[in-house]
Amino acid sequence: MFASHLGEFAALLTAIVWVISGIFFERAGKHTSSLAVTFIRMIFALLQVGLILWVTRGSPFPTDASPGTWLWLSLSGLVGFVIGDIFLFEAYVRLGTRLALLLMSFSPVITGILSYFIFGEKLTSLSMLGIALTLTGIAVVILTRSERKALKLRVEPFGVLCGVLGAVGQSVGTILSKQGIGTYDAFAATQIRVIASIAGFALYFAIGRHWPKLTQLLKDRSSLWQTATGAFFGTTLGVGFSLLAIQHTEAAVAAAIMSIMPVLVIPINWLVLKEKIRLIEIIGAVITVLGVILLYA
Repeated sequence: MFASHLGEFAALLTAIVWVISGIFFERAGKHTSSLAVTFIRMIFALLQVGLILWVTRGSPFPTDASPGTWLWLSLSGLVGFVIGDIFLFEAYVRLGTRLALLLMSFSPVITGILSYFIFGEKLTSLSMLGIALTLTGIAVVILTRSERKALKLRVEPFGVLCGVLGAVGQSVGTILSKQGIGTYDAFAATQIRVIASIAGFALYFAIGRHWPKLTQLLKDRSSLWQTATGAFFGTTLGVGFSLLAIQHTEAAVAAAIMSIMPVLVIPINWLVLKEKIRLIEIIGAVITVLGVILLYA
């Protein structure tokens, strides 16, 4: 069963390690700039993935990748990591976390549409139902996450546009990755995406003169350690697993499973932060789990 559903299991592992990384990135971002954290995590990922490749392939860099692989995966890194993240962070600021995450949850749908037209991937009725249930459950959890405050959505047109562009950036990044990776090593492919994203962020920071934000992060040892740990789980392992996922299953299916992070956070908040779980959150989680089970059928 594992071999026949390798892509789905890799997508689930991706969601799990992304939740772990989110805890460290959130802590690091509280004392410094979240944008600086996003940039520095790529530097750490470059070193971490390089070490993995050195041990497993004998070289820290993907020197055996074809020009086509470099092109598509570099574009994927720029669009998915740099452009997508910049719009996502802007949406967080303008709309708030819940609405921004809700807009981002539509990424699997966009991915499915793009993969249908580009790769000819056709989802079965069961897979489409599974994706629909998964996204519905995620939406329920996101919109009912806080019990202390009533839901207030700051619907700002530009903020909504940023959220949509963030979702589109994530989807296009996934499609470009699938186009470029083929049968190539997932972690070597991750290294190419990371290298391209570092170049993209460096250009963005130079144009916007954001270098002081990096200086602030580099002086904060605690935040720097949190960023390095988050990079290991979220970028080094997470991105590698995500590329493995889209290699072995439909892009939309992988994207849907990888989007269940808001649901996975529920038991962590309950066990670690002692937060009370509402019935509606449990219902949303059950709907999501049912959807994911259908994707394994």
